[in-house]
Amino acid sequence: MNVRDSLLKAFAEAGSSYISGSALAEQLGVSRNAVWKAVKALESEGYIIDSVTAKGYRLSGQSNHLSAHLISAKVNASVIGSNIIVLDETDSTNNYAKKLTASEAPNGTVIAADRQTAGKGRMGRSFVSPSGKGLYMSVIVHPEFSIQTAPLITSAAAVATAEAIESLCKADVRIKWVNDLYINGKKIVGILTEASVDMEMRALDIAVIGIGINVRSIGDSFDAELSARATSIQDETGVALDRNELCAAVINRLDAHLAKIESREFLREYRRRELLTGNMITAQIGSETLTGKAVGIDRNANLMVETENGIVRSLSSGEANLCRVLK
Repeated sequence: MNVRDSLLKAFAEAGSSYISGSALAEQLGVSRNAVWKAVKALESEGYIIDSVTAKGYRLSGQSNHLSAHLISAKVNASVIGSNIIVLDETDSTNNYAKKLTASEAPNGTVIAADRQTAGKGRMGRSFVSPSGKGLYMSVIVHPEFSIQTAPLITSAAAVATAEAIESLCKADVRIKWVNDLYINGKKIVGILTEASVDMEMRALDIAVIGIGINVRSIGDSFDAELSARATSIQDETGVALDRNELCAAVINRLDAHLAKIESREFLREYRRRELLTGNMITAQIGSETLTGKAVGIDRNANLMVETENGIVRSLSSGEANLCRVLK
């Protein structure tokens, strides 16, 4: 590990505490001048370093630069986050993750990017991903659970992400079945899970969980149409979250929920947060438009809809393209 990386790791471990230049030099086994040069190198990359005479250095709480070292320092998961890759830019973290699977990326590998040029949403829609504004991450999972459990992955990820956000700021994060998270009636998170199946073994081979979170104030990054229905955590709560800390929190919660996904324990929390239940909705199912009352989420995370003739249908995420609350 070079001096720059070692220094960043030291800052991550120190948290909000200052470390003197002499202490850093001793810890890293280099001269104080080498420490100073490494500090300047980090600043040139966009990190904000606080420097106070007689105290030393620390990474500023205002810093908004993604770093695998800073994320890893706050990860306490057993599987997810065992390997973390941070990119300045990519077309889509899901695309990047799927290319990695061909080279047998370790289970739990996380890819996070500062910016996506072609962020992906469900049904071929795009996810606008400006630099410095969001957390765009994908998680590679080699499932040890049955293929029947696969439809639960997105729902488990939704609960994990909601809990992670709420652990860092005061917010009431709700879930719109199946993959969107909302604050104050506007979208802040989109989740896209893509999976491959081993047809010979009839088992789930690899799943890639893509999570896009609008973190910092959006400003003029969204057009008027998107701004009317999407927002960010900072715009709704006033809190400018550390994206590294948020990434680690998502990793920790996702690791916990995936470890016991077959127990379906997370569904209690999913149902508590779910927005459609109790409302009259329309759902697009192929060429059919279904109208009815959303009456709950079943044990497979399907949306249960009671139609006008009293029949309750369970809709899977793959079956229903679009669900809207009737005004």
